[in-house]
Amino acid sequence: MATGSPRDATRRGGVGVGAATGADAGVAALFHAHRLALVRLAVLLVDDRETAEDVVQDAFAALHRRWGGLASEDAALAYLRTCVVNGSRSVLRRRRTVRTKGRPPWDEQTAPADEPVLLAADHRAVLAALGRLAHRQREVLVLRYWADLSEAEIAATLGISAGAVKSTASRARDALAALLAEEGF
Repeated sequence: MATGSPRDATRRGGVGVGAATGADAGVAALFHAHRLALVRLAVLLVDDRETAEDVVQDAFAALHRRWGGLASEDAALAYLRTCVVNGSRSVLRRRRTVRTKGRPPWDEQTAPADEPVLLAADHRAVLAALGRLAHRQREVLVLRYWADLSEAEIAATLGISAGAVKSTASRARDALAALLAEEGF
């Protein structure tokens, strides 16, 4: 981003239309740099590409609304990650509510025809086992090993302590290993 920080972009843009332009430019730069990674993160959490794209789009809209209150690009990216995780949680809560009301779950849609070709058998097994973990365990593992966040960053993103991140990650790895062992991997 050419402006240096979200706050600098807003200051340079001034008040009114110029300020919106600074937010537009800053959010657009972050969008182009991080959208795909955030969509991949959301896909791992909600198991549905279209829903993941909606979650990420909502996160960028929220970032645009809050642009002037963020101190740096790192803060904006952390805000986006938190929005994606929280948006994914909301989607999963809505799905769970729909299931308990007796409607057909969204997860029962047929998979795309090219999906088996795109993923090797071991990748599909790991993703299936990941999907069977508790939501918090899945979030911690995805943020740690896919998004490559530190324990402190995960703690900040999820709103839990670093110790909770460590213990959850340990239990999640053990549970994932047990699920993969059941499948013969």
